[in-house]
Amino acid sequence: MFSRTRWGRFGAWLGVAVLACGAASGGATASAEPVIHGGQFPVTFDLGTAIIPFFLPELVPPGANDPNCVLTPEHPRPVILINGTGVNQAANWRLGAPFLRNNGYCVFTFNYGNPKWISEIPVQAVTDIRASARELAAQVDKVRALTGADKVDLVGSSQGGGVLPNYYINIAGGDRYVDKLVGLAPSNHGTTANGQVFLRKSFPPLGGAVYSVLEALLPVLTQQMIGSDLIKQTFGQGDTRPGVTYTNLVSRYDEVVTPYTNQFLDGPNVSNIVLQDSCADDFSDHISINFNERAWRFVLNALDPEHATPVPCMPQGFLFPGIN
Repeated sequence: MFSRTRWGRFGAWLGVAVLACGAASGGATASAEPVIHGGQFPVTFDLGTAIIPFFLPELVPPGANDPNCVLTPEHPRPVILINGTGVNQAANWRLGAPFLRNNGYCVFTFNYGNPKWISEIPVQAVTDIRASARELAAQVDKVRALTGADKVDLVGSSQGGGVLPNYYINIAGGDRYVDKLVGLAPSNHGTTANGQVFLRKSFPPLGGAVYSVLEALLPVLTQQMIGSDLIKQTFGQGDTRPGVTYTNLVSRYDEVVTPYTNQFLDGPNVSNIVLQDSCADDFSDHISINFNERAWRFVLNALDPEHATPVPCMPQGFLFPGIN
């Protein structure tokens, strides 16, 4: 028979074993691991899944805009996704919305920047960024009222992660309502890639005329140029504002916002993450970063840094993630 001492030792050993099994099986004692390929909503790290939704701009991505979604102590703020220039909620967030929802976030998407001269087309987010900032402010107010949250987190792509939310935060008073801003290939300090700078300066007066036409019809293009008046206004008093935490996810292979270092912000509470710094096999670009598993793991870490998990290196193909 076991003595009292032996029974005590056995009980202690059994307790350790139970705790270890609980941790291994994902019990309460284990640290939360991100839901990557499972969950209620299908998640596919494939840019091709956005092609059909692109032509259905009013289609809400899976998992988004659920009025019955309840905030939790683990995720106390709703996440608003802001699409990039020329795309829409349906295409841009075909992966991001279900991915975040599967990981316990209340997620909201919307379209903005619809040109008045032609309505409800797949190509969105092309009007004056100042007007788009007012639409973003209205969306933030709507989501806060629906969820009861004091603040929101913003996750955006290109314009939607760059100059637009920063204008809202820095100029339009959005710093009162935003806790975290995460930018995927953000257009923070503008780009040289669209060629307008070269055109305007090298071929006067033709270049100036073309520039003026673009400024009138599609002001968002000229506003995202390096040195534009809007960018000067947005960052004229510094890149950041107190109380907001910033994360910028950047690829060296970005072919739209160039040079890629223009995507960085300078200031406290800023993390500028270049994907290739931790994985040379990641060749994702400006578009495919939105369907890059590594990028979305970084997004989860940015939204919940207290429970951050290591982001593994995995090959990511140019334009088409997961293909190399």
